[in-house]
Amino acid sequence: MENQTESKRRRVILFPLPFQGHINPMLQLANLLYSKGFSITILHTNFNAPKTSNYPNFTFRFILDNDPHDQRISNLPSHGMAAFNRLFVFNEHGAYELRHELELLLASEQVSCIITDALWHFTQSVADSLNLPRLVLRTSSLFCFLAYASFPLFDHLGYLNLADKTRLEEQVEGFPVLKVKDIVKLGFKSSTDPIGQMLGNMVKQTKASSGIIWNSFKELEEPELETVIRDIPAPSFLIPFPKHFTASSSSLLDQDRTFFPWLDQQPPNSVLYVSFGSTTEVDEKDFLEIAHGLVDSKQSFLWVVRPGFVKGSTWVEPLPDGLVGERGRIVKWAPQQEVLAHEAVGAFWTHSGWNSTFESICEGVAMIFSPFMGDQAFNARYMTDVSKVGVYLGTVWEREEISNAVRRVMVDEEGEWIRENARVLKQKADVSLMKGGSSYESLESLVAYISSL
Repeated sequence: MENQTESKRRRVILFPLPFQGHINPMLQLANLLYSKGFSITILHTNFNAPKTSNYPNFTFRFILDNDPHDQRISNLPSHGMAAFNRLFVFNEHGAYELRHELELLLASEQVSCIITDALWHFTQSVADSLNLPRLVLRTSSLFCFLAYASFPLFDHLGYLNLADKTRLEEQVEGFPVLKVKDIVKLGFKSSTDPIGQMLGNMVKQTKASSGIIWNSFKELEEPELETVIRDIPAPSFLIPFPKHFTASSSSLLDQDRTFFPWLDQQPPNSVLYVSFGSTTEVDEKDFLEIAHGLVDSKQSFLWVVRPGFVKGSTWVEPLPDGLVGERGRIVKWAPQQEVLAHEAVGAFWTHSGWNSTFESICEGVAMIFSPFMGDQAFNARYMTDVSKVGVYLGTVWEREEISNAVRRVMVDEEGEWIRENARVLKQKADVSLMKGGSSYESLESLVAYISSL
């Protein structure tokens, strides 16, 4: 009670990256800290602004893109991966405005710390200049962070600018779980190009922070945690956010719930849930291969097709009438954690983003992995070959391979083994939350740590 009473007088400032996969865990963390007695201020851009009415107990302050005449941001695309250009602009030019905003907050009340997304690497120098402790939220896995930290080595080994395509199936030196093609899939040619520099700065400033919060749990990545503890002096806190709060309230898209009566009527473990995240895109040809593969598998499916997912189409216009039939349902967006927790769902075909992957782990749902970009290939390899909770399909879209992968997980004997592994991981996550468990203790330590700052 003493810690909670003290924390009620302290404010925590949180600064998420303005993308769905980063907003979700940061606002889950905000909810968690609020439940522990802290006052919460959220700094955010107007771009991809959250629905503030869903968070009446938080204070929101909008920064960095308030000037419509700022040519650095006014002409930037607001959709797809091109929107990530904002990251470079804000990391390069955002320090003055952030410092001004923080000075106003610090002058008006007692602030314990700022917690920023790790990719907001410019915030470390600002926090240091104000003697304000900065913790980081890393929205991907520990394994992924360690791989990013090894990019200079990967560059030296020639993986990033690979000329010899026969090396694609080689194991990555120092990371035998990965294949060279997983590094190539990142899509940049050097650790010193803009993306490489941003990731390098992220790693450097994460190591310089006052603490790291991970959306994970010890039993999932124990060897990686040992490496992080050995290499980084700042304390690490592993907390499985989906076990505490859903991400529904932070969704930037309206969620369709009309399919639930249909889902409720399906037998247990009979439905494949399909969703490729909030930013991915496919060509029309690939979209049709996915559709035919799902139908040919003869398994029931719930497929999230986000508007803009099919290049050149508004939604599902290329889909032939009657192809999906009664076995499938297509929606624009869904409350994912609620779907994954539904007893009718037997597996999840995912783009392998960390939020989706981890939500599936927390619900004990087996997966099919089709990574598109960034850390997704790392997540897919680790979950396939280490945790063994899914099959790696990739994104070379052929209907026969898709159908076979679906049946492997949903019907075949191999799938039962994979689903059992997923159930075991869920049980480990559940146990970690019990008093004395690793996640329980990590959360208690985080609260005490922030209260002491």
